[in-house]
Amino acid sequence: MASYYNRKAAVAYANKWWDSFNPEFPRFQDDCTNFISQCLYAGGAPMRGAPNRGQGWWMIGLNERWSYSWSVAHSLRWYLETSKRGLRATRVNSVEQLQLGDVIFYDFQGDGRIDHSTIVTRIEGGIPYVNAHTSNSADREYSYEDSTAYTPQMTYYFFHIEDEFTL
Repeated sequence: MASYYNRKAAVAYANKWWDSFNPEFPRFQDDCTNFISQCLYAGGAPMRGAPNRGQGWWMIGLNERWSYSWSVAHSLRWYLETSKRGLRATRVNSVEQLQLGDVIFYDFQGDGRIDHSTIVTRIEGGIPYVNAHTSNSADREYSYEDSTAYTPQMTYYFFHIEDEFTL
């Protein structure tokens, strides 16, 4: 059985909730990956792996339980890179390979540890624009060069969400 990623629905969710919080989901101080997970889920990505917090990608009930990959940028990056079924993604080398609803991770220090995640909500002139939580932003150029977190060592991780989810 397969289901499909609805990129428009994921982007619509990102555009609706970029500057507020959906009361049906938990809210975190560092909320970027929780927000990205909600966007992916709104696009039809299937949850799997509950109740083991270290496996799969899932969230159960408001403020109840969730996987590390649901709420931690570094964990979601590893989940997307290694998942063989359900929500899957391919790491790509350039922004030109991204589509609406894809995910960009940021390693601000260039130390291999992911610090932030965003979702692509618009592409103009080959440049992705993203929405994010924590420092809530919408329609921001993906490079984040205007961010106080930007460093010359910053590394980007581009992930193309697979269009079909095998369950």
